[in-house]
Amino acid sequence: MHEVPTSADHVGGGDRPPPVPEPPFAERTRTLVHLGRVGTLSTRLRQHDGTPFGSVAPYGSDATGAPTLLISRLAVHTQNLLADARASLLVTQPGWDEDPLAGARVTLVGRVALVPDGERAGVREDYLGRHENARYWVDFGDFAFYRLAIEALYYVAGFGAMGWVEPADYAAAAPDPLADHAAAMIAHMNADHAESLVLYCRHFAGVAAEAATMTGIDRMGFRVRVRVGDRLQGLRINFPHDARTPAEARAVLVDMVRQARA
Repeated sequence: MHEVPTSADHVGGGDRPPPVPEPPFAERTRTLVHLGRVGTLSTRLRQHDGTPFGSVAPYGSDATGAPTLLISRLAVHTQNLLADARASLLVTQPGWDEDPLAGARVTLVGRVALVPDGERAGVREDYLGRHENARYWVDFGDFAFYRLAIEALYYVAGFGAMGWVEPADYAAAAPDPLADHAAAMIAHMNADHAESLVLYCRHFAGVAAEAATMTGIDRMGFRVRVRVGDRLQGLRINFPHDARTPAEARAVLVDMVRQARA
């Protein structure tokens, strides 16, 4: 895996502190694919000498994180894949509605093939768990489950943080344990604990924050967008130890507030 570390955030001056450690790209990529539901599928258009053709693609995910697709053989992208199995799937950070270049995204590259009969039941269960409406057409005769066998992944965490992820590292990783709870935790912190977020920035990062908004949280810590005067900046603040459940994260955050106030 070849990672380019996130640029360290700072408050003016030419010197920058070292980057705050974050989960490895393989784990962050697995988390992103786990949380996502819809990607952009790019295939080679057979009518135009392989010109790239983009399609909206709801997807599932198997035990190794490989994307699964429920597609009709009548669709242009399926016809493209039957002629040339090479494809890529772009997944972007769910719910990110600000600067698109600052959000996380990953492009998964590989070849698409039918899911074998013996694996179809598990793929079907996962896919329908993500896409309930697909029950209306899952049994149509022209639809079938396909899977993207991953040969390469390119992950972009945002500005200044990007790199290739080895497929074996991706398959061996697991989504962040807080991933399914992160949105609710972020909303709660921003709605009810804005003062605490400012305290974290001042005490643990030495940033004279006037306001702060939590933008992400994982087992190792959290990210905030900080306002200092008329300038906004991103900031990473880590927990003193891993928090692998919402209850553990809550306890750590409460203890960090106590330390900051002391």
